[in-house]
Amino acid sequence: MRSEYCGVLNASFIDQEVTLCGWVDRRRDHGGVIFIDLRDRDGVVQVVFDPDAKENFALADKVRGEYVLQVTGKVRARAAAAVNPNMNTGEIEVYGTALTILNEAETIPFPLDSYANVGEDIRLKYRFLDLRRQDMQKALRFRSKVTSAIRNYLDTNGFLDIETPILTRATPEGARDYLVPSRTHDGKFFALPQSPQLFKQLLMVSGFDRYYQIAKCFRDEDLRADRQPEFTQIDIETSFMSQEQIMSITEGMIREVFKDLKGVEFGELPRMPFSEAITKYGSDKPDLRIPLQLVDIKDLVTEVDFKVFAGPANDPKSRVTALKVPGGNDKLTRKQIDEYTKFVGIYGAKGLAYIKVNDKSDLEEGLQSPIVKNLPLPVRAAILERVNAENGDLIFFGADRHKVVTEALGALRCKLGADLDLYTAEWAPLWVVDFPMFEEDDKGNWSALHHPFTAPSCSPEELSANPGAALSQAYDLVLNGTELGGGSVRIHTSSMQQTVFGLLGIEEDEQREKFGFLLDALKYGAPPHGGLAFGLDRLIMLMTGAASIRDVIAFPKTQSAACVMTDAPGIVDELQLRELHIRLRKKEQAAAAQAAE
Repeated sequence: MRSEYCGVLNASFIDQEVTLCGWVDRRRDHGGVIFIDLRDRDGVVQVVFDPDAKENFALADKVRGEYVLQVTGKVRARAAAAVNPNMNTGEIEVYGTALTILNEAETIPFPLDSYANVGEDIRLKYRFLDLRRQDMQKALRFRSKVTSAIRNYLDTNGFLDIETPILTRATPEGARDYLVPSRTHDGKFFALPQSPQLFKQLLMVSGFDRYYQIAKCFRDEDLRADRQPEFTQIDIETSFMSQEQIMSITEGMIREVFKDLKGVEFGELPRMPFSEAITKYGSDKPDLRIPLQLVDIKDLVTEVDFKVFAGPANDPKSRVTALKVPGGNDKLTRKQIDEYTKFVGIYGAKGLAYIKVNDKSDLEEGLQSPIVKNLPLPVRAAILERVNAENGDLIFFGADRHKVVTEALGALRCKLGADLDLYTAEWAPLWVVDFPMFEEDDKGNWSALHHPFTAPSCSPEELSANPGAALSQAYDLVLNGTELGGGSVRIHTSSMQQTVFGLLGIEEDEQREKFGFLLDALKYGAPPHGGLAFGLDRLIMLMTGAASIRDVIAFPKTQSAACVMTDAPGIVDELQLRELHIRLRKKEQAAAAQAAE
């Protein structure tokens, strides 16, 4: 039906006859000459109809926005005064000689130009229209280019694209599973995979050596700007490669994608231990574009009379930390400081102490703060020296349980970076390594920091003797404060896997029930193996500068995990439920049962 896409036309097509198909972006009538901006996935081109076109001119007069057209005409140069440098096709136009209206369109519920302020709920309800916008077209075309580049890289490096099952069984990977009831197995359920983790390990046991998959994954968890209930990951697994080799080959993929599609050269990515990331940046995914760092001062305030500091300073599970904002006295008002105090409260912080350094040489009068009177002069001097304070600086403090202080000041650091535009670079990638194997909850129970199939950097005996001190062979790739991907060397012996399961409180009967197939596989010559998974949606979000992954997914869900376009999830009729052996409880019955418990 067409000879060319609208957006590819340029001066090289002058005097050629072309046939185009697309949607009416705009229609203008200028003194008896009708201009139609015709749009397709490649861009927009101006088509001109004048009265000499006769019946086609009359037809063009009936055209309205979003009509679907087929246009035939000759490409010609625009007049010098009419050249539009902001359009790829701005040097030319198409003189229309034939026009067919392929379909009419009702008035659309919102304008499709990039400048219109349209609520996301409306955009998602009419996503099929929203996707016509240039920004969305560019984002999804770019996404296609990224996946193509990734496939080419992995294919070139000997990886095989192998699909793994979508209907599987529940596994403990840190989030709730989406469950699918079985019609043929009464009372039993499939689970949609949170990742292809176990299957890709079994592929390594099977001898496939290098696997990848652009895989759909599912997690029933609360949503954020960078999370969806169904998401896409670039899943990779290898055999007979060390941690460094796995990191090197996957790093090469990311570097090549950025170089080819963004013109950005990263060079070799730095490595940072988990402990350093937490201590200095309050996060295991630090944004290194922001020069601010957390500085521990616990040892300086153990003997002060100020209980807000002294209590946590003498508690081994607590932390007292300072965050210096250079020039913060002039940059931040008292109102803003109060707003930051509310902000850290989101993370459980009870307050946000601060000191304004007006004159560091005058420890009596040169420091401005409600708390400074509670700190002896030597302590004031030691704090200023520890954080390398200068006149005009503002110092924030956190004193509480280690987790609270770390998360609160780590988040405050990022918010200050954004609010004050402290970024020193456009891109800041790094590897975070040497993660702990486990983290301990308040009841003394262990949970896997990554997942229970991650290999430790020690023997089973050493792991059992001191699980809290054990490091894992895990690694995360971080970009601009966002975790792009995470992976690990896997456990490849059944003895180590059973040791880890035991420390996580998974008894032998449960091990056999849930993971018997994996434990059996590990007994039959499982090779050393490991891998990594990148979040494709997050990667595209960062590369395109989108505010949310919903802007780089064709049909995303809302914050409540619903699709407002198709009205999903929906009600299932009684017959289907009976076939699945499911009976729904009414809300009143469910509430009564919960109250009885």
